[in-house]
Amino acid sequence: MVEKTAKSPSGRTRRTPLNVRNRLSVKDQDPNFTYRIVNTEDAHGGDRVSSFLEHGYELVENNSVGDKRVDISAGLGSTPAFSVGQGKKAVLMRIRKEWYEEDQAMKLQQVKASEETMYKDAKADYGKLEV
Repeated sequence: MVEKTAKSPSGRTRRTPLNVRNRLSVKDQDPNFTYRIVNTEDAHGGDRVSSFLEHGYELVENNSVGDKRVDISAGLGSTPAFSVGQGKKAVLMRIRKEWYEEDQAMKLQQVKASEETMYKDAKADYGKLEV
């Protein structure tokens, strides 16, 4: 006797269970770049994409976001936008890795400078027990 097993339909879209957080992923990443998913608008309705473009980021034109929410009907040569919830859209952007690392080093330098002012103002005997 041959046992029959149920098979899923071949044309079925990939299903994500409800108890799993639906995170966006980027596939086919160039190791020379750092990627970032950017909301198209900020909290005040301003254009975030143009701000990122001014700071050295570029739009990723091909469909590298591994998610079924990506609008592939946008057409060739256009940047695919995808829903990130609450009626908001996002795009995939990237920046050269060396520029990203320079920016991160500059941010770290600002944090260290800010922390040094806190250490200067701290009292030297804080936390010591008086005998």
